[in-house]
Amino acid sequence: MTTVTEVMLAVPDLLGRLQGKVINAPVFLERMMGGTEMCAYVLATDVDMRPQEGSGFTGWEQGFGDLLVRPELETVRVPPHRPGTALVIGTPVDDSGAPVTVAPRHMLQTQLERLGKLGYRVKVGVESEFVLYTQGTTGRTPAWAENLDYGLQHPPAVSDFFRHLADALGETGIVYEAFKTEGAAGQPEVTFAYCEALKACDDYTVFRHLVRDIGGRHGLIPAFMAAPQTGVGSGLHLHLSLWHEDNEPGFVHHPGQPLPPLMDQAVAGLLSALPHMAPLYAPTVNSYKRYRTHSFAPTRFNWGFDHRGCAIRVTGHGSSARLEVRLAGADANPYTALAAYAAAMAHGIEEDLKARPATDGDAYQEKASMPLYADLGEALAHFEHSTIAGLLLGKDVVQHYADAAHSELAFYRAQVTDLERRRGIR
Repeated sequence: MTTVTEVMLAVPDLLGRLQGKVINAPVFLERMMGGTEMCAYVLATDVDMRPQEGSGFTGWEQGFGDLLVRPELETVRVPPHRPGTALVIGTPVDDSGAPVTVAPRHMLQTQLERLGKLGYRVKVGVESEFVLYTQGTTGRTPAWAENLDYGLQHPPAVSDFFRHLADALGETGIVYEAFKTEGAAGQPEVTFAYCEALKACDDYTVFRHLVRDIGGRHGLIPAFMAAPQTGVGSGLHLHLSLWHEDNEPGFVHHPGQPLPPLMDQAVAGLLSALPHMAPLYAPTVNSYKRYRTHSFAPTRFNWGFDHRGCAIRVTGHGSSARLEVRLAGADANPYTALAAYAAAMAHGIEEDLKARPATDGDAYQEKASMPLYADLGEALAHFEHSTIAGLLLGKDVVQHYADAAHSELAFYRAQVTDLERRRGIR
């Protein structure tokens, strides 16, 4: 048995990345079982770790103070790429000891508790797409160039990466179902076994952490972007089902039959509320470049039976029936995306909403459904002052993630891009 010499205490940030400290194990056991302090700005930074202006977690007016991060010991695992290191996910808490409401993991827990009060648990299957690049003298290129969708012959370096990733997932206690290569150059997909919602997000967050480390050891650079190249989209599809407290499935559906009442309410809630919460599942400027006609990414808030062109796909048979929500891209934070989905389903149940008719035909041409937003600015306008978002999530959560979206937009609006230079310099 490997002796643990250090503890990696990690907090999922706004982007779903694990951030934190590596602590000497004896010191952790002696003094930090109740928590350790981290700068509060860990919950209010962008991808470059630049503090988010105007946030109560950043700024010299607040002095860039600390918050306490309490370890959740049930999340402990030992990543194989760091022998002797225990990884533990932590909960940021305020001065009173209460969880920080805007922390992504706690946001999800809040919405799961909301559904729990209605008598339901959420189970989730995660389907993750990303792109692997190699670094050459002329820049980054996809790890393979051809269409390898469902291919079983992979380049040796990629086969080795998959094998070592599978070993790492197994040793870390993360159960995956399958690896496959996709149609886009350099794009794999990994699917994970169905499990409880919070564990599914914890596992996926650790998976992303492992992919970056193991990929680097194989000379591969993973891109968890919604649109890593023009014409290429990578999704984070979440398969959702509700279960009664006695562990009986709440979604039981057979092909050709109408939706059962609970499933109908869930679909209706998703279609009603998700237009108000787009920055939680499409948080970046790049997110909206994935939504293209006939791309396997949705362009409208619609649903259909086994229809991959819809935002919500009803799939599975009998007690394995589930809703695949296809809105989030690879850049999404799983905790905030699932928090939005859970809040929306609870909304549908609480209000006894009824879903409009399923899409019959080309989902991209269906004029009766509301189109997805063209960009982050449009999505932010429908989120920041939304009554529904405020009621379901809390005004503090809405304000915090609206501030993050404003910061993202401000950064991009100040940049001159290669495309602008190419079109402007003649």
